[in-house]
Amino acid sequence: MTTATSRPVAAPLPDGLTELAQIKEQVLQGPDPAATERQHAKGKLTARERIGLLLDPGSFHEVEPLRRHRATGFGLEAKRPYTDGVVTGWGTVEGRTVFVYAHDF
Repeated sequence: MTTATSRPVAAPLPDGLTELAQIKEQVLQGPDPAATERQHAKGKLTARERIGLLLDPGSFHEVEPLRRHRATGFGLEAKRPYTDGVVTGWGTVEGRTVFVYAHDF
């Protein structure tokens, strides 16, 4: 589909893709904004923030950001955050490829 100026018009995303985009945004925000604020109050950064400081801007490629644990017992089945507190991937530091991981609080 195009407009009178011959530019493509973005079609609405199907429901599944819209949901996936929302989940990916949730992953980037972290599972609990209050916990993130508590960390910041202690002068600590999240795993993503630490990785962002280490790597060259825009170079991070995360591996399996939608991964969740399958543990049961002790109420763990009710708490299944994406990435399960571990952020992994690769990027560059001063142009050199590196592989990184960081544990979140």
